[in-house]
Amino acid sequence: MILSRRAVMGGVLSVALVASLTACSGDDLGFTEQPPDGGQFAGDGSWGVFEPDQRGAAVEFSGETETGTTLGSAELAGDVAVVNFWYAACPPCRVEAEDLESVWQQYADDGVQFVGVNIYDQVATVESFNAQFGITYPSILDVSSGSVLAAFADNVPPQAIPSTLVLDRDGKVAAYILGIADPGVLGPMIDDVLAESST
Repeated sequence: MILSRRAVMGGVLSVALVASLTACSGDDLGFTEQPPDGGQFAGDGSWGVFEPDQRGAAVEFSGETETGTTLGSAELAGDVAVVNFWYAACPPCRVEAEDLESVWQQYADDGVQFVGVNIYDQVATVESFNAQFGITYPSILDVSSGSVLAAFADNVPPQAIPSTLVLDRDGKVAAYILGIADPGVLGPMIDDVLAESST
């Protein structure tokens, strides 16, 4: 059972999404705005949380980041983690980018790990995106294998990009956001998982 909180925010997030996408121009950023492989942008802002006894098994995943290092569930073990699925040509991904970096900076000293999972781009594009939006947390490049997206298939529909997940210290999905990750929703999700004891 998924427990939804602050349900009234759904309408607010939808309005914010429309406004954000209207103001976002791929031409200004040098990226096209077509989703890959005939997909579509999610962006409905739906979200939910799982109580500890309602969570599935820990998700095991691993991949290589834009810097060539290996990152995955083994490296995140014991920490609360935020996993964001994205790619550079996705307008909602660009809208949320600076907010995600801000939340990452807010929680870095609390031991919360942030990792992007880029489903479509190569290193140069990821580095350009990071430079433009000031992103300092790493991203796994999942374009070749798709193994990380597959590992989270129960929680991230393939067309629901961007999507953001909060993992508890055991690597289980504790919360999700499909669409733009609003800091006012993501922050409390992280707070709740941080407050839990490791099982």
